Amino acid sequence: MLNQRSDKLELLRIAEAVATEKSIDKEIIINSMELAIQKAARTRFGFDNDIRTIIDRETGNINLYKVLKISESPENLNTEISLENAKKIKEDETLKVGDEIFEELPPVDFGRIAAQTARQVITQSVRAAERERQYNDFIDKKGEILSGIVKRLEYGNVIVDLNRAESIIRKEECIPREILKTGDRVKAYCYDVIRENKGQQIFLSRAHPKFMEKLFFQEVPEIYDGIIEIKSSARDPGSRAKICVHSKDSSIDPVGACVGMRGSRVQAVVNELHGEKIDVVHWSEDPAVLVVSALAPAEIQKVIIDDQNKRIEVILTEENLSKAIGRRGQNVRLASKLIDFEIDILTEKEESEKKQLEFKDKTEIFIKNLEVDETLGQLLVAEGFSSIEEISEATSEEISKIDAIDENTAKELKERAKDSLKKEKEDIGKKLKELGVEEALINLDGLTQGMLVTLGEKKIKTLK
Repeated sequence: MLNQRSDKLELLRIAEAVATEKSIDKEIIINSMELAIQKAARTRFGFDNDIRTIIDRETGNINLYKVLKISESPENLNTEISLENAKKIKEDETLKVGDEIFEELPPVDFGRIAAQTARQVITQSVRAAERERQYNDFIDKKGEILSGIVKRLEYGNVIVDLNRAESIIRKEECIPREILKTGDRVKAYCYDVIRENKGQQIFLSRAHPKFMEKLFFQEVPEIYDGIIEIKSSARDPGSRAKICVHSKDSSIDPVGACVGMRGSRVQAVVNELHGEKIDVVHWSEDPAVLVVSALAPAEIQKVIIDDQNKRIEVILTEENLSKAIGRRGQNVRLASKLIDFEIDILTEKEESEKKQLEFKDKTEIFIKNLEVDETLGQLLVAEGFSSIEEISEATSEEISKIDAIDENTAKELKERAKDSLKKEKEDIGKKLKELGVEEALINLDGLTQGMLVTLGEKKIKTLK
């Protein structure tokens, strides 16, 4: 291939064939050939010379040049030339200091070692181009389902042949208790593609929640068309899953569309997921309605929502407790992931006991800090006041609306609440000083005094 006496067009045919076989640009192959011939030529003409090779894209002719830079006072004659001598090589009046000229070299018949060096350069360039092409092909497929043949098993990991590249399903990304054998055709979700020196790494998963979502995308035309939207999903791979769907068209039932006629659509997904049971949940903007659907088949009596802390308390009967929690807490755990709220499940008896305990704790806080008797403390809690701050911030009129509390008593309660908060602030300030917490940390936005005391007790006293 490198012999100047060989058929020049054969060089271009080889480049064309390699480019077609490897699915890479023909220009990359020819550039690598030029680089290889250039390297081989240096072994003949000397490594001190700047040798360039240009292959004619039409005829296949190989032209070798020695590149010389025009300099006022050349020091290295292998790479530099004076302006006067440059004009002898190339008759061009526009030549100036700093330009480069190409001095043509005679064609040579490269030796065996030079030819081997050239072959290695070409092989490395082709491999690098092939790796880059594969990476570009698969980076676009990130987030999609890919299909391939199980090539081999390595320490629980599954190596999958994707025709022109290999991918891996790590042990933890496989569906538990699913047995894959060499030669099996397998589908999996591509969650990451990483470029590495030895080639791209393609990571697949059959346990990822998005794998189930993409399967529904394939099985349900309404999801593919964008009429039905998948809001969220949660999986316990190989056991149970939940998927939350919403229809943009009020005339289409999203749950019914995903389940299909006699369960045909959802069953196709279940079969691909190795028998994983799937609950299809109707999405709602109201978290209370959504949590009731997500915890089905349990019947919910009452829902208390704490939006600020993203927590939901669910109250139900003793008979529905096991249904809501599920085997090993599976049902409530999946429901919590699905709606992105922490879910606390209480029976009616537990809720009653909790309320009584909270009522007692709040009453004791009022008795201690406002110096009132038990009856008045209970009355304030019963009317909805739950903290000293709320008493301090309420108006005298709001407090005096409570039966048995006149306006003077209301004003006195407000004063006592302010004094209590002031004393508490002073005590905490004193505590922080004793702990050695610096002012910059104390003045940092977003930290409560309680948080600051905890940080100080944990020896975290400065911003650094």
